Amino acid sequence: MELGQVIGALPRIVDPNVLTAAASRDDAAVYRIAPDRALVATVDFFTPIVDDPTAFGAIAAANSVSDVYAVGAKPMFALGITAFPREKLDTGLLEKIVAGGANKLAEAGVPVVGGHSVDDPEPKFGYAVIGEVHPDRVVTHSGAQAGDVLFLTKPLGSGLVATAIKRGLCPPDLESEAIRVMTTLNREASQAMLAAGVHAATDVTGYGLIGHLANIEGGADLDWGRVPFMDGVRELAERDLFPGGSRRNHEAYRDLVEWGGLPELEQMMLCDSQTSGGLLVAIPPENASMFESTLKGASRIGTINGTGTIRISH
Repeated sequence: MELGQVIGALPRIVDPNVLTAAASRDDAAVYRIAPDRALVATVDFFTPIVDDPTAFGAIAAANSVSDVYAVGAKPMFALGITAFPREKLDTGLLEKIVAGGANKLAEAGVPVVGGHSVDDPEPKFGYAVIGEVHPDRVVTHSGAQAGDVLFLTKPLGSGLVATAIKRGLCPPDLESEAIRVMTTLNREASQAMLAAGVHAATDVTGYGLIGHLANIEGGADLDWGRVPFMDGVRELAERDLFPGGSRRNHEAYRDLVEWGGLPELEQMMLCDSQTSGGLLVAIPPENASMFESTLKGASRIGTINGTGTIRISH
């Protein structure tokens, strides 16, 4: 909610070529440069959430490019953003972070063409990514229709895992699975949603599933039992290993949701702040089965209800 206050301080945009921007809460800025071409721009960086520097770089890269995929665009190139303590440059850690990120972006077919670095006692890493899309084919938060089927393309729980790792309480198998999930590109999910005639989409990151679902216009009926979580995440939730962002999400959205008697622990799990999460997509019902068969692992979690309200069943 603090970010909303900052965005509200920005001047009103009057340029007709700006198709989406921060004020619309869409995932990336989209600017039309020709009748059949628009540029997509996004930026994301954060502090380390896993101990392995190469994995951290790969997670940061997958996370940064995700917003381009969420709007149905093709990423073109990236610029690196690095903050790192000068006195630790000789440790080799930064080289591993940068290599991990570059290799993940190479998997996406995205060259890193430059960037900027600063001396900072707390490491941070990420990218600004530029992509392109036809102006008439931008996928936004609006456009969902009553009856559309909601899918989530990755399991939840990375916020809980990151906190557990910081406290030395994360089982190794769960940490490995979380790294696999967070380093998986949303490229195939984006291609599948476009083929299925997606009406609206977003990627699930810092605001958690509920926060990002609130940005999808139309309201939704969500089935708790169908929402996917990584194996072992519930045990972390029961140990109250939620990060601060998850708690702020729950505080911001809990009065806007009809929870249907869902216990607060499960509410918090739906609000868990994610890193490099999956795509949340609204697919026309006649194409839902095609989307499921095309994208293995996508979970059908609910429907757009057309009321503007999020309702939870369990």
